Amino acid sequence: MSSKPKVFVTRRIPEKGLEQILAATDAEVWPGELPPPYETIVEKVADCEGLVSLLTDRIDARLLDAAPRLKVVSNYAVGFNNIDIAAATARGVRVGNTPGVLTDATADMAFCLLIAAARRLVEGHDYGRSGKWKTWEPLGHLGADLVGRTLGIIGMGRIGYAMARRCRLGWDMQVLYHDVHVHAQAEAELSARKVDLDTLLGQADFVSVHTDLNDSTRGLFNLATFRKMKPTAVFVNTARGPIVVEADLIEALRTGVIFAAGLDVTDPEPPVEGSPLYGVPNLIVAPHIASATVGTRNAMADICARNLLAGLRGEALPAWVNPEATTHR
Repeated sequence: MSSKPKVFVTRRIPEKGLEQILAATDAEVWPGELPPPYETIVEKVADCEGLVSLLTDRIDARLLDAAPRLKVVSNYAVGFNNIDIAAATARGVRVGNTPGVLTDATADMAFCLLIAAARRLVEGHDYGRSGKWKTWEPLGHLGADLVGRTLGIIGMGRIGYAMARRCRLGWDMQVLYHDVHVHAQAEAELSARKVDLDTLLGQADFVSVHTDLNDSTRGLFNLATFRKMKPTAVFVNTARGPIVVEADLIEALRTGVIFAAGLDVTDPEPPVEGSPLYGVPNLIVAPHIASATVGTRNAMADICARNLLAGLRGEALPAWVNPEATTHR
């Protein structure tokens, strides 16, 4: 019988982290392409001390109660909306995430979606593939200009700042932002201005969402919100799907309320089969790939492994969501 702590890993993560976990623990790694069902996770963690989870895994009070030996949940993600943090804390279970390392990759994806939607890149690609491209068209596929326009950032955190920096320094955009906090660095280095939401929506040519998902942001972008934006505006969301009411976004795009949009996140995720999201020509939907670079995913895996192993040893996690959990164990 192994003397190593027992761990369940809900999906195979990059070797940079997985080999650390396999070397130090008695780990079972879920082999499936799709996430394990909730009931399977409940069964697997019954005698585990550690759990590696993804955003697709619901970690709630019932699951935690089914795992009385559990010491740590290491989430392979920056976000942790999939975990009941209060329930974990009350049971003395440490929770870790993987922040910081995906800032640049996510900002790159946000700008990728912005420029692709603004310049109608996917529409043009589909047009050519369908055999409709017969000649150079003086009035065909006209998109939006970028240089000197106004960017609106919703949530000026690390990723929001990185996105603003790209647009300000690369395309000389004016930067507006809406946040509960003042971002002194953005104001000093990028001449960014903190404004209320309505002002941002009314003035921005591009609106990029980088805020957390919480009670105040869930459904923040709905038809009423889109109607406050310019009809030439481009909307980008690389944060969380439920921040957007997707039916309202579809209506806004189809009726010309806004010009175009790009999403890296949806609600649900993935969209249901036959989702109307895929029938809107001025909407680009990426399959949640903002962090999908080799370097970023390796760095996430390394932090995930170090969080797990530190929690198993009873040490401080490198990226610790709930340090107050130690008072409850």
